[in-house]
Amino acid sequence: QALFNLLIPDHAADAFSPPRLSEPGLWDLLLERLLGGLSHWDAEHFLFIAERGYLYEHNCAFFPLYPLSVRAVAEGALWPLQRLLRLRSRLLLSAVLLNSLFSVLAAAALYKLGCVVLQCRRVAFLAAVLFSISPANVFMAAAYSESMFAFLAFSAMWQLEKGQSWLSGLLFSLASGVRANGLINAGFFLYSRGKCFALQLQVGSGSVRKLPLLWKQLLSLASSVVLMCAGIFLPFALFQYYAYVRFCGPGIGLEQTVPKPLLQLALDKGYCLAAVDGVKPPWCSQRFPVVYSYIQDAYWNVGFLRYFELRQIPNFLLALPVTLLGSWAAWSYIIANPRHCLTLGLERRKSEEEGKPRAGFCCPAVFVYVVHATVLLAFGFFCMHVQVLTRFLGSSSPILYWFSAHLLQEYEPLLWSEGTDHQTVAPCSEKSLLGKSPGSSGKGTSENPVVRLLMNCRLITPLSKCILGFFLSYWLLGLILHCNFLPWT
Repeated sequence: QALFNLLIPDHAADAFSPPRLSEPGLWDLLLERLLGGLSHWDAEHFLFIAERGYLYEHNCAFFPLYPLSVRAVAEGALWPLQRLLRLRSRLLLSAVLLNSLFSVLAAAALYKLGCVVLQCRRVAFLAAVLFSISPANVFMAAAYSESMFAFLAFSAMWQLEKGQSWLSGLLFSLASGVRANGLINAGFFLYSRGKCFALQLQVGSGSVRKLPLLWKQLLSLASSVVLMCAGIFLPFALFQYYAYVRFCGPGIGLEQTVPKPLLQLALDKGYCLAAVDGVKPPWCSQRFPVVYSYIQDAYWNVGFLRYFELRQIPNFLLALPVTLLGSWAAWSYIIANPRHCLTLGLERRKSEEEGKPRAGFCCPAVFVYVVHATVLLAFGFFCMHVQVLTRFLGSSSPILYWFSAHLLQEYEPLLWSEGTDHQTVAPCSEKSLLGKSPGSSGKGTSENPVVRLLMNCRLITPLSKCILGFFLSYWLLGLILHCNFLPWT
């Protein structure tokens, strides 16, 4: 990132770029040279919010938990550096350190989640390694909220699979304080509770004698669902209330507290400040004053089919690989489990009764994750700026990594256990993680499966080349383009 940022001049993009109000010192300039490429595009919003709060209306499109965390680390753990670095530099350093930590924790949570859901350590491990070279990698490193959201979402899914409902609800609630699409995660809890109730109804006879017990279970289910969903939606509701109070209130004397360069920026760019001179934004008079949807509509023209223009074809091409991969994952799962999909996974299967569920990507437990990923994919493709699909899915759903790992494991001979046919690898034993590499000297060594494929890139199948090519090319392109204000947002 530092190398590309040094060699390639920044593009003069029409992006949010607030003026610096203090002169940088020597150490500030050095840090900017090393990490400055990670503070571009939306990262400017997060760093600005962490430094000055929600000064402009359109800053409210970015949720508060991540910038609050960045500010806390900058003022806490990095407090000894205040004599060397100004606040802006400490915030940037704090964001990079936090995202490095969250990326590692997210990879670990994805591995644990994969072990529980897929019942296959081999595919779970490969998926976690693929997450480490995610095509959305630059957003995991830059001052964006993707790493934090991925860690909270994957951890919440893992805890829910383990039966830790309240801890899962807390993590899902924190995730909805990081990104708006965290609200969709309430579906995991709804499905989990609904499935448990539906399977209980299929056990034993539905006699009238059991009706009181049934109603008691139904009431308990409804109360727990309401409480959990309320907890998940609470951060979003509180943030909308905060925005209403800040931007729809009187705002007396605000102009005197805002530095003149920032007031001038608002005048030059048309940014809306908090109720200056009693003038309120139009969304304040709506029946349900939700600032988030208003900003997406008014500032970024986000809406159904609004991005379907000829001049947006390059952006649709950027989103094509992840769109194809996500669609392929959904289709493959439906073809492998047609009855399970038609019954929404609410029918008790013989394999479950015998205690022998299928393992791997096509196992029944993956159904809700496929639905979640498909909903995100459809919404992002038709209603959002389509170029964000890669980071949108890459930080929200494990399907992108599970399905890629499934394809590599299923169709790449170099990953099959030595001396076994690929059909017998399905049990996914942990021993296969330590298998020998074809063509090796015979010494059993623990290897990274992705490194093994790259070291033998001439021998791998075309499908493996396409998957690894997608991950690595987007990993590299993201660093080159994003860090120089080129169109990679």
